[in-house]
Amino acid sequence: MFGDRRFARYVCYLVTMTMLLMSLPVQTVQAAMVRTETVLTLSTAKNVRENINQFLKREDVKAIMMAQGISPQEAKARVDSLSDAEIMQIADKMDHLPAGGSAIGVIVTASVIIFIVLLITDILGFTDIFPFVKHPSSK
Repeated sequence: MFGDRRFARYVCYLVTMTMLLMSLPVQTVQAAMVRTETVLTLSTAKNVRENINQFLKREDVKAIMMAQGISPQEAKARVDSLSDAEIMQIADKMDHLPAGGSAIGVIVTASVIIFIVLLITDILGFTDIFPFVKHPSSK
């Protein structure tokens, strides 16, 4: 008789522990397919980050940064704190910038834009700057 009660007590403990463990909160896990573009973007961002860090290690870049008041350690820390999307934007801009670009292109572009704006205002009769533009009111 005592054996049956002892066995029933162990079974009660086992059932109680099982119920207790089943009532604990359980985190659910969701699985999804990882797209190839995501994996490529992550590996590309890692490569771009390494390329930018190599660029920052060049002596001429260090000299320019020091002239601007930025220490190389601070620049590296800033690059490391950028997100992958920001790194990709920087890499895209670096790929499209001309090597050894100068201010001449900016000056020429600004001059052309100013000339076009003045020409349009002269044609519309708001200004009288260019003698070769004939105003409609001067017929």
